[in-house]
Amino acid sequence: MKTASRRLTALIVFVVIGIPAVASEDPQPAANFGSPDAVENQIADDAATKPAALDQRLLQPWFDWKAGLQEKHGFGLGMDYSTVLMKASEDGASGEDAGTSGMFRIFGAWELLGRGTPNSGAFVWKVESRHKYGAQPPADLEFDLGGIGIIEPPFSNQGGRVTNLYWRQRLGGGKVTIVGGFLDATDYFDMFALASPWTGFMNFAFITGTTAAFLPNDATLGLAAGAMLSEKIYAIGGLTNAWADSRVPFRGFETFGDGEYFKSLEIGLTPGHERIYFDNTHVTVWHVDESDLAGTPGGWGLNFQYVRYLHEKWMPFVRAGWADEGGSLMEQSVSAGFGYQAVGSRDLLGFAANWGKPNESTWGSDLSDQYTLEVFYRFQISEQLAITPDLQFLMDPPNNPDHDSIWMYGIRARLAL
Repeated sequence: MKTASRRLTALIVFVVIGIPAVASEDPQPAANFGSPDAVENQIADDAATKPAALDQRLLQPWFDWKAGLQEKHGFGLGMDYSTVLMKASEDGASGEDAGTSGMFRIFGAWELLGRGTPNSGAFVWKVESRHKYGAQPPADLEFDLGGIGIIEPPFSNQGGRVTNLYWRQRLGGGKVTIVGGFLDATDYFDMFALASPWTGFMNFAFITGTTAAFLPNDATLGLAAGAMLSEKIYAIGGLTNAWADSRVPFRGFETFGDGEYFKSLEIGLTPGHERIYFDNTHVTVWHVDESDLAGTPGGWGLNFQYVRYLHEKWMPFVRAGWADEGGSLMEQSVSAGFGYQAVGSRDLLGFAANWGKPNESTWGSDLSDQYTLEVFYRFQISEQLAITPDLQFLMDPPNNPDHDSIWMYGIRARLAL
């Protein structure tokens, strides 16, 4: 295991350092390698004109001011408030049958070097306030019901926190992106367009890693890089602290030298750079060192994804993961489903099913496999306001001896400001 860890670490370092050398200087579209939730991608999406039931942008003068700020000074700014209510057909171990939470986020990217060029550099940041409304947040509900999984992982009761604080540099005419600082691993690891807890699926089975991967907490100190190795082949690698606490992010400097890291390398195939996160096939290998602080015995795993964006409407996908220890929720996990842009691309329908085998090193042996279904419909009321009803079915929750099936239903709202 130690030999494999050293080899993967060396490979990640080679990728991060060597990537700029393999990219030509031919200018490329200023697409990011990050997920839809990555700060710059989120700012661009919120600013874009999109179909809506109410053909009017709320707070238009505010958005005009933000657009001017970015055009004149290279300072992109975004805010949003989101809320989630989930309710179950049965009571959990705590006696509760619901989870409610809200979150306010403010985020930005200040392009300080090479503004407007393919090789720009930017300071990127995001701060959040996560708060529950009732007895428990949605993130605790599935565990409380005896399932092995998380509904809306970010919607917790962690209070104020720093999620991102890093420098982003593009090189090679836009073919290469390097980020260094306090990162959110889900911004670059196992990218999937429908994985956003704010706009896509709510259950962790259909989000980053499909529950069969270790993921460090937000604001993990480290370095990541992505590059187009050819017109259709890309690579993304990262090395960060295994442990992080976004409430006290600068403690990461104290632990970075302890040798307890999370490493990942993704190799993928995509029709083009501009379609990288919603039309790709990739394999990701990851490794995490043993860490008492991060609560992991160490381990490694593989993740696979096949997703296509057909006729600018349909997005069928298959995602899978396998883990050898590592502290992941599942040892094996397979998800399949689709997204469909309905009503003239205004709304989004999502459906997916998952099978998961619990990780014995995390939960012990002799637990049943778990099956999860989810369907949601994101209704774009205005360009800034989306409402998403959601229905989930949990079959054979391994830690619930009293119920072999549980329904969960709820709603999510997001207001982009």
